[in-house]
Amino acid sequence: MTGRVAGDQVTIADVARHAGVAASTVSYVLSGKRAISATTRGRVLASVRALGYHPNAGARALASRRANVIALVLPLRTGMQVPVVMRFATAVVTTARRHDHDVLLVTADEGPAGLHRIAGSALVDGVLLMDVELEDSRVPLLRELALPGVLIGHPTDSSGLACVDLDFRRAGELCVEHLAGAGHRRIALLGAPAAVYDRGTGFAHRTRAGVLAAADRLGVDAVARPCEEGPAAVRRDLEALLADHPDVTGLVVQNESAVGPVLSALPLLGRRVPRDVSVVAVCPDELAEQFGLTGVPVPAEEVGRQAVTLLMRRLRDEPVPEVTLLEPRLTVRDTSGRPGR
Repeated sequence: MTGRVAGDQVTIADVARHAGVAASTVSYVLSGKRAISATTRGRVLASVRALGYHPNAGARALASRRANVIALVLPLRTGMQVPVVMRFATAVVTTARRHDHDVLLVTADEGPAGLHRIAGSALVDGVLLMDVELEDSRVPLLRELALPGVLIGHPTDSSGLACVDLDFRRAGELCVEHLAGAGHRRIALLGAPAAVYDRGTGFAHRTRAGVLAAADRLGVDAVARPCEEGPAAVRRDLEALLADHPDVTGLVVQNESAVGPVLSALPLLGRRVPRDVSVVAVCPDELAEQFGLTGVPVPAEEVGRQAVTLLMRRLRDEPVPEVTLLEPRLTVRDTSGRPGR
């Protein structure tokens, strides 16, 4: 083969000559659009490695009329648990790369205007929306746009959309069923910050609805309160809860930043865990394991993977379900048991 000058751009034609195949064969091996024999495929990939060939993203986009970029619209708002949110974002980025797509992260809280701007830019092939509200103002526009989209979360009306999330209502029910099954008759939900409920964020409202519905079904008294961020605020909210409801023996926490402060504050308030108060949380599994906490894990990685997979199917004009809900599971650890055990 004729030597190349250092710094020259290696092309598909160069790879084809090196491998002794047609340029179209190289293209098919790299795109996977046609079946190629294992022997030929191996020879082509060996030439790709030997020559250091990298597909030109711009040329590929022009040929396919695709940008090979998706947008993740993640408005950073008051009350959001950033470490957990970034787990979703990391899963989206790593899964998108497996589909040969990059991710444009959009953090400004621009509502429908921001979505319209993204769609009009021609910079992305599709969009993922996070922090979905029950009556999300972005949804009507998403239905109208030609830009394919998937929601991580789901609004009240999911018709014509593609949504994926943990079944948070069922997660709330599981927590109450576990506590009621252990004999607890007074249960409280210490939830997300008030701002999260005020803007109608779906996961918080659905969990609260699940807790209250399961309590009513099982004949258990239940109260639900928001919980603000920071150890001092958590202790203040917990003190107020126990002052108003001193007979609470089962506590459900859906506020990742409050888990540690709650477990630290309860003994200082004269409540031993789990003898006096059993604690169950809806939170990342790693956090639950750290504190030996009975909990329902939030599967951020799996939700992120499924969201990208659904979006790739929409880009191929394949049918997708309107709502995909992941079944929650509860893992029993050291922080729950029978009251007064």
